[in-house]
Amino acid sequence: AEKDFYQKIIRFLVYGNILKNSTYPLSVSSERIIQAIEIIKYAKKIKASSIAHGSTGAGNDQVRFDLIFQILSSDIKIITPIRDNKISREEEISFLKKNGVKLNWDEKKYSINKGLWGTSIGGKETLGSRHNIPENAYPSKVDKKKEENISLTFKKGEIVAVNNIKASPLENIKKIDEIASKFGIGRDTHVGDTIIGIKGRVGFEAAAPILIIKAHHLLEKHTLTKWQLIYKEQLCINYGLLLHEGQYLDPVMRDIEEFLTSSQKNVSGDVFIKLNPYRYELIGIKSKFDLMDSKFGNYGEMNKKWSADEVKGFIKILSNQNKIYQKINKND
Repeated sequence: AEKDFYQKIIRFLVYGNILKNSTYPLSVSSERIIQAIEIIKYAKKIKASSIAHGSTGAGNDQVRFDLIFQILSSDIKIITPIRDNKISREEEISFLKKNGVKLNWDEKKYSINKGLWGTSIGGKETLGSRHNIPENAYPSKVDKKKEENISLTFKKGEIVAVNNIKASPLENIKKIDEIASKFGIGRDTHVGDTIIGIKGRVGFEAAAPILIIKAHHLLEKHTLTKWQLIYKEQLCINYGLLLHEGQYLDPVMRDIEEFLTSSQKNVSGDVFIKLNPYRYELIGIKSKFDLMDSKFGNYGEMNKKWSADEVKGFIKILSNQNKIYQKINKND
C-alpha cells in the first residue's frame, strides 16, 4: 500500500506544504486513512463479518478508523476492546508481563508509530504541557557531527532526485530520511486540537517530510505568483484539517487535489540545503521557472522596467480608495 499512500495522499501533502498548526506533517494522521481503506478492502475481499482495532477512547485514530469503516462498509461490525474496556498502557504491560512476555519494557513506555511519512512518539511527557520527549525515546540516533550539503530536485512538485541521483519519489523519501534523521532533523512536539474536542500533544520525528515540504515551499515562492501562493495556502489549511479529521472520502478533497495538481505545473527545479546537527538551512534554488529573474528587475535596486513618474502614478492610484475612506470617516 506504500505506492497508494504516496499517490493518493503524500504527494498532495507536499503539493500543499501541509504542516498542521505550522508544525506537524500529519505523519500518523495521513497513514491511518490509507490503512483504514486497505483494511476494509481486504475485509470485504475475505467476506469478514467483523473488524477489530486497538485504538483507545481518547484519541483521533478511533474516529478515523470507525469513520472510514462505516462509510465503506456499514454492515461490518467494529470491535474495539481497548476502548470498550478502558485499558491503559500500564495495564497492558502488566498483563503481558504476568503472561510471560519478555520485552524491553522501558522502550514500551512510549507509543511509537513509525511510517513512511514520519514517526510519532507518545509517553508520559506528552500527557502534560511542561516536558518534552527525551532523546532516548526517539527511534533514530543522532550520529552526524559535520555539516553536509544536499540538493533536492523537484519536477512538477514531485521529488525526483536527491543529490542529482534520480529515483522514484518513494525511494527519495526513504533516502532523505536516512540522511537527515542522523542529524536529528525534523524533531518537534505538536500541540493540536483533537477531533473529539480536547487538546493533545505528541512528539514526532519526520526528517524527510520536513525537508521535502520546506524545500518544496521555497521552490514555490520562486515559481508561483503572489495570488497562487495566497489562495493555495488558504485552501491547503482546509485540506490538512479535513484529512486530519478523517474526512478524506468527502468529494471536496478530490476537488482540492485537482487544484493542487494544476498548481504544480511550473514547480520544477533544484533546492539546496545545508544540514547540521538538529538544524537545517535552505540555501537557495535553481529553476528555469524562477520568477525572480534579474532581467525583470531587482528588489531594492535601480529598475529599468518603469520610470519614476510611472511608479509615482501607480502609488497614487493604489492609495485612492483608502484616501476616500479616511476623508469620509475622519472621526474614526
